[in-house]
Amino acid sequence: MSNRNTFIVVADDDNRYKAIQRKLKELGTAMDMASDDLQRLQHRMRVNAQRTEGLAVDIANAELDRKFIEMTNQVAVALGGAAVEVRSLHETAQEVADMTAQTRRTHARLYEGLDTVRSSRKERTPKPGFFAR
Repeated sequence: MSNRNTFIVVADDDNRYKAIQRKLKELGTAMDMASDDLQRLQHRMRVNAQRTEGLAVDIANAELDRKFIEMTNQVAVALGGAAVEVRSLHETAQEVADMTAQTRRTHARLYEGLDTVRSSRKERTPKPGFFAR
């Protein structure tokens, strides 16, 4: 994964509407970026696994010691297995990104109107949860 896509999502105790919307957007963006990086990583791992399998065949054809063929095959199998696990991680990251977008829409549907009313008032209004006591 590349460092150019480093993305930090700050979790703090700011629970105002706009802050939550911003955090959800940042989380969704970070998960989309992670998903893209994982997809590229999976592709590179599959390609390397195939190249390593070809190398094992070349080693066998060159009649090198059997232990080198076996070690090379083990590397190819390990890369293939890792690629499968990275695919699973990619799918999970994409699922989290999708759920974050859905949560952001639901949060907006439920609370945007209230935030508009509270934000447009000149008078201060109680913090959320004040009337629940």
